[in-house]
Amino acid sequence: MRKSAGILLIYLACVQPFCFAQEKLRIVLAGLTHDHVNGILGKNQHGDAVIIGIAEADQQLCDRMKTKYQLPDSVFYRDLATALKKNRPDLVMVYNAPTEHLKVIETCMPLHIPVMVEKPLCFSYTEAVRIEMLSKKFNTRVYTNYVSNWYTSNLEIYKRVNEKKEVGTIHKMIMHGGHRGPVEIGCSKDFLGWLTDPVKNGGGALTDFGCYGASIMTELMQGKMPVSVIAITRHLKPGVCPKVDDDATILLEYPGATGIIEASWSWPYTIMDVEVYGNEAYLHATDATTLQSKNEKETRTAEVSPIPYKDELEYLTAVIKNGAPDNNKLLSLERNVVVVRILDAARRSVKEGRKISL
Repeated sequence: MRKSAGILLIYLACVQPFCFAQEKLRIVLAGLTHDHVNGILGKNQHGDAVIIGIAEADQQLCDRMKTKYQLPDSVFYRDLATALKKNRPDLVMVYNAPTEHLKVIETCMPLHIPVMVEKPLCFSYTEAVRIEMLSKKFNTRVYTNYVSNWYTSNLEIYKRVNEKKEVGTIHKMIMHGGHRGPVEIGCSKDFLGWLTDPVKNGGGALTDFGCYGASIMTELMQGKMPVSVIAITRHLKPGVCPKVDDDATILLEYPGATGIIEASWSWPYTIMDVEVYGNEAYLHATDATTLQSKNEKETRTAEVSPIPYKDELEYLTAVIKNGAPDNNKLLSLERNVVVVRILDAARRSVKEGRKISL
């Protein structure tokens, strides 16, 4: 009996991981020019995702990625339509310029294939409205991913502000975001080709890091549109990125609250932090995992709750393949249409030199 029981335990230990393993997403990539694509390609290489197609017209870029991540020739296609004819993915993940996002979504929505774009959702508010219409018409989801969506410190702030009401009435949010510059930190030439283009990206630091602050403030305001937007941009290093701003300050006005977004490619170091002031307390997410809390009596490092999903791949796998609730508003189309409208207004404010009322 003991021998049989021992054999049974060994058997269960061997098969249990396979019984409870989540089914993996079958993914087609649209574009390779956004450097964040290296994350999903690395996960595919380690077996955490299954990339069944890559749509990218730049053959030299394809060759480099094929060598770097040991990808077979069979996964590469010149265009997305051909890739989708040959494969039926669970999800299309988009890693190209914001001006190209709408075309990808127009291709995928009639096929009822969900899409995740790397931030921001798209170039303009007009395009965002079009995307929203397509998503509703074909009842198919469009997600927008930000690295900051998975910061445990940020998620704790949202919980303490909106659910626990720990700060009382929120009066101000200040977000600092950026780094020394995309050239200085070594972004690829393929990424720089559109990131520093005023047409393809809609701006420099204003778009690249302003979208993070707009997303964070929109979540703190539970999806509400600001009353007005004011933006100021600078060219602090015109010799490096002459066509787009490298420093931007965006002010978002709400009834009783202000959002201040300080986005820059001219920080002396990489930074992404969030400060929230209310009439009862102050919260400061100093980095991705650390949160400080301060009131009249004390300053302390606050406890940060664990999160169910560590990144977009885990979340979308759970939702699309395993039926988990699709309740992450940060990725939602509703929230990100608001973000794009804020960015649109910020660009108008810079161009016209005035406050833009929404």
